[in-house]
Amino acid sequence: MTNTGTRPLAVVTGASTGIGRELAKQFASHGYDLVIAAENAELDDAQRELLALGAQVLAVRGDLASYDGVENLVAAVASVDRPLAALAVNAGVGVGGAFVEGSLRDELNVVHLNVTSAVHLTRRLLPGMVEQAAGRVLFTSSVAAMTPGPFQAVYGASKAFLASFAEALREELKDSGVTVTALLPGPTDTEFFERAGMTDTKIAQGPKDDPAEVAEQGFAAMMAGKDKVVAGSARNKVQAAAARAVPETVKAAMHRRMAEPGSAGQS
Repeated sequence: MTNTGTRPLAVVTGASTGIGRELAKQFASHGYDLVIAAENAELDDAQRELLALGAQVLAVRGDLASYDGVENLVAAVASVDRPLAALAVNAGVGVGGAFVEGSLRDELNVVHLNVTSAVHLTRRLLPGMVEQAAGRVLFTSSVAAMTPGPFQAVYGASKAFLASFAEALREELKDSGVTVTALLPGPTDTEFFERAGMTDTKIAQGPKDDPAEVAEQGFAAMMAGKDKVVAGSARNKVQAAAARAVPETVKAAMHRRMAEPGSAGQS
């Protein structure tokens, strides 16, 4: 990627598949050049697809759950030597199953990727956007942020952190020229449930939204400077509205029925 391009520059993490890849396509289709990041080999396919859309694209392979992985991405963005117009903090992972029976390493990896790397990357890149008094930030949270998540306990808490973090930063930056938006999708047709080991759950077997539609709605909300958007189907919006009135204990019990291992075969 050259440092003399005239198109605005965006960074998208978790851009190899799913919502992140579709977000990157939204940026490319709307005239942005991109720095994209992910750990897996599918990042190369995403880069080729984005290049075909006319964007200059720098792909950075690395594990953003590690400190060095984030620092390497920050260095790559700096090497482009262009103002950063937008940051989509999308990289994330989930783990399903009973907390006391699962792998501690896997649960901590959820925290490192979903929470720690989001704070780390934002702290590194946000000051430059504030200095130029312009920019858009998008955090991919989830409707899971609005309810306790039995059998997804750490994942749900990580998404609640992101929703709160986004809202807090938005208030801090309200006079800075930088806007912050939280994207809250519901169940989406990606590799998430397979990677999280949740294919035998009711939630994994239920209806899912198109990641392209979710990304389009998230991009539009970010560009409009909205505080958040519950993306996808009307079902998600109803769920989000109901969550404000339902007691936490009731929401936890409802989530258990959807996410407990083996629930896919239960009535």
